[in-house]
Amino acid sequence: MGSLRLTLCAGLLGACALTPAAYATDGGGGTVSVTPSSPAAGGDVGLRVTGCTGKTATAVSAAFVASARLAGTADGTLAGETRVRSSAEPGVYDMKVSCADAEIKGTITVVARGTRPSAPASPVAPVDAGGGGTAHFATVDTRATGPGRAHAVTGLILAGVAATTVAVLSARRRRETE
Repeated sequence: MGSLRLTLCAGLLGACALTPAAYATDGGGGTVSVTPSSPAAGGDVGLRVTGCTGKTATAVSAAFVASARLAGTADGTLAGETRVRSSAEPGVYDMKVSCADAEIKGTITVVARGTRPSAPASPVAPVDAGGGGTAHFATVDTRATGPGRAHAVTGLILAGVAATTVAVLSARRRRETE
C-alpha cells in the first residue's frame, strides 16, 4: 500500500507542477475595458486591464495619440488614460496590452466627432435602484471571461485525481471487509 500512496502523491505533485505552465501558455485570460466604450475622435479614454500580474503595462493602438502607461490599482487591476487621435476615422481599432507575463488583445470603437459617446462603463450618480455592487458586471463581456484551455486541463487533472482516490478507497474498503 505504501507504493500506491507514493504513486498517487507523485502524480498529484506532477499535476500541480504542470498547472502553472498551462496557465502561462494560455496567453488570453485577461480583459481590457475602455471608458467611454465608444469614444469620439480626439476624446480622452480610460483603460482598465485584468489578467496581468505585473505592476505596470503598456497599451498600444493605432487609434491612440500615444501608448498608454498602465499602473496597478488597489483591486489588482491595471489602469491608465490616453487620448484618441483627432484624425482617427470612425471604426474598430485593435488594441494590444503588453505586461510582464501576458499580451492581452482588445478592440476600441471610435465614433465620429460630435457623435454622442456611448454610456460610461460604470454607473454615474444618481444610480437607478437595483444592481448595488453588481453594476460592474453589466459592463464585462462574459463571453471573453469564460473558462479557457488552462481551466479545462486543470479540471481534467483534478477529475482524474478524484476518480483515482475513489477507486483506491473503494478497493481498500473491500479488502478490509473480506
